[in-house]
Amino acid sequence: MSNDRKELEEQVYKWIEIAEEDLLLAKHAFTLQSNIPYRLICYHAQQCAEKYMKAFLVSKFIDFPYTHSIDALTKLAPEEFKLMTKLESTFKLTNYAVARRYPGEYQKIDKDDAQNAVKLAEFVKEIIYELLEKDNFKLSN
Repeated sequence: MSNDRKELEEQVYKWIEIAEEDLLLAKHAFTLQSNIPYRLICYHAQQCAEKYMKAFLVSKFIDFPYTHSIDALTKLAPEEFKLMTKLESTFKLTNYAVARRYPGEYQKIDKDDAQNAVKLAEFVKEIIYELLEKDNFKLSN
């Protein structure tokens, strides 16, 4: 394995690792006995999806701006992967990155919202894992 490939893999795996941490935390929050922080579950689901997208972009040597927008990150992917179409339903996660976390833009988030956000993050994970595995990245579910 070349040093370039090894460095690339290390970067991709770092993005995957922190994406997994966000997903783990989002799922674990549902186990709380009371005061479940649905807003924060949605936030961590968004962060997970964002980091998976960034892992994919890194794997393709694509630079990305500082953004939380799933839509903007997806637009950077090569058209051949059809991520704009595949991930369109996940773009709504972007709203959880900032706007829903602060007063002013605050809206109530309930259990259904949080469960849907986690499902969307898992969907992004599934799509990105599939693409990375085709590029011979070794991933475990």
